[in-house]
This record gives sequence, C-alpha cells and structure tokens, in this order.
Amino acid sequence: MAFFGGQPKNTPAAESQASEERRDGADIPELPEPRSNTVIAKDLLVTGKLSGEGVVQIEGTVEGEVNLKGYVIVTATGRVKGPVEADVIRIAGQVEGNLTSHDHVQLERTGTINGDVTTVSFVIENGGRLNGRTTMVPEQASTPRVEGLSPSKPEHPAAEDDG
Repeated sequence: MAFFGGQPKNTPAAESQASEERRDGADIPELPEPRSNTVIAKDLLVTGKLSGEGVVQIEGTVEGEVNLKGYVIVTATGRVKGPVEADVIRIAGQVEGNLTSHDHVQLERTGTINGDVTTVSFVIENGGRLNGRTTMVPEQASTPRVEGLSPSKPEHPAAEDDG
C-alpha cells in the first residue's frame, strides 16, 4: 500500500525554477528590481509628457518628453519623437530627439538616434546609427540612482576634481 501511506517526496522544483529565472535574467545586466514596469504596446500612440520612476518599455510610439528615474527601453518597433532623460537608456528602435542619461546609453544594431546624446557611458553596437553629437560627462557621486542600480565603474571623487 505504498500508494496511500508513503511519505511525500520533497522535490527541488521551486529551487530549480528560481535558478532558471536567475539564468534567464543574465541577458540584461544590472536591471533593477522595478518599482513599476510599464509597457507602451506596439499599436499604441502616447502623446504628452511621460515621467516617473521605474522601467518603461516602449514598443509603440511616444510623441513628447520622456523623463524617467530608471530605465527607458525602446524596442525595435518603438519610436520616440521628443527628448529622453533617464538613468539607463537602451535603443533598438528610433528616437528623434536629444538623449540625456545619468548612467549608460546602449544603441543596439537595429537602433537609430537622430539627436544629441549626453551620457557617462555609451555603447554603439555594429549597425546602430547615431545622427548627432555625443557629449561624455564624468560620473557624479551625487547622482540619484534607482534602487538596485550600481555604478558602471567605481567612484573616485578625487580624480574628478580638476580645479
């Protein structure tokens, strides 16, 4: 009668699922635990100012200013017409406007920026298109960061003092 009277076996299913989730997240480095996660869907048009805190993924079109404390991700189908300011900005679609990042900008191979970029760190993948100027600024220790974001390099306040 082992069918009904036996001890239940403890399977490590929950542990293996948690480790799989950690491995899947390895593709997006330094992604914070979002306070809010917003997706502008592929067929959606948003007009006006978009501001707040968290992670915003733009798959549709945003016409207006985007000012976010956190991440802005413009996917391959995404389009932004206006200035974008955030801690981290990833562009795989199209942006027509100036970008200001307090930490990092990544222009992916399918992405296009028509505007000027001001950032601490900038990566352009082979095929990414930038039609504008780039201004590299030093990282500031006083820059407010979203919880979970870590600086891309160690802070050295003494090295930033040029007199």
